[in-house]
Amino acid sequence: MTDLRPYLLAPLLSALLAACGPTETTETEPEPTAAEASAPAPITPPTVDSEMMLDGLAGSFRDAGDDAPAVLIVPGSGPTDRDGNSPMGIRASSYRLLAEALQAEGLSTLRIDKRGMFGSTAAGDPNAVTTQQYAQDYLGWADALRDKTGRDCVYLLGHSEGGLMVSAAAAQNNDGICGLILVAAPGRPLAEVLREQFRANPANAPILDAALGAIDKLEAGERVDVSSMHPALQGVFAPAVQGFLISVFDTDPADLAARANVPILVLQGDRDIQVTMADAERLAGVTDRAELVTLPGVNHVLKESPEDMAGNMATYANPDLPLADMIAPAIADFIRAQ
Repeated sequence: MTDLRPYLLAPLLSALLAACGPTETTETEPEPTAAEASAPAPITPPTVDSEMMLDGLAGSFRDAGDDAPAVLIVPGSGPTDRDGNSPMGIRASSYRLLAEALQAEGLSTLRIDKRGMFGSTAAGDPNAVTTQQYAQDYLGWADALRDKTGRDCVYLLGHSEGGLMVSAAAAQNNDGICGLILVAAPGRPLAEVLREQFRANPANAPILDAALGAIDKLEAGERVDVSSMHPALQGVFAPAVQGFLISVFDTDPADLAARANVPILVLQGDRDIQVTMADAERLAGVTDRAELVTLPGVNHVLKESPEDMAGNMATYANPDLPLADMIAPAIADFIRAQ
């Protein structure tokens, strides 16, 4: 399993570069499974995941009981698993915690592993994907979740890059989709977001020109020679993922959200160091069916965060830190209002 696309993690990448030097890499322990994590207090129905499969794709279903609304949780960029963890050092378990919190609010959830990764390795090469392929996967999952729950429609929740992908799915076909929940999702083309991220951190100065040049070429639909780049950039712009980057750089998230033509909830933390309030405002401005909820003190991994960069990033590796307590109620309120 490989997936070399951490481009929405540029602040994290640059901090690692500054801390580790130009050639050192960081290894992490295997990610904990949901069963290994601390079990929450019993509620009714029991907090137990059941495995779902769809054409080689895998997910975890959490049941809130008969007639409960259902939410599909789609991960963000790079090798992010269904629990919200990554071998890049992210162990916040944000999606597992979100599923638990939404179940307590009376919402069933399905959180999934992306094509080619983790439990979905049988579905194919994780790098040989496009925005359109992901959209088809998530429309398929939406059908499966409707069949599982008996609901006429389900909600698509996308975190970070996942917000773009669920918008693309609904823009292709919104039949059976109740609405979109876009959490810490980019509202501008991702080439623009990535440029901003690289420029934002002074530690990126030695690699900035090369990074910006690569983004420019990919945005123009051209491939990039990475052989002379810094090793970290060779991963970000690896030849195996350049086809995907060309595809996603050619996509405007706000345009997709507008074309989805369904109710939209935009959730954005004001201490997110990866996606800005400007992104959230652009998404929420595309239609009068969109609602923006600002999450004070909340960062990109949906945790309450200190103001300083080091403290913010420390939350990325802390599965014991709870999900910010305003997130699940905001989602539940939006769904109940529909």
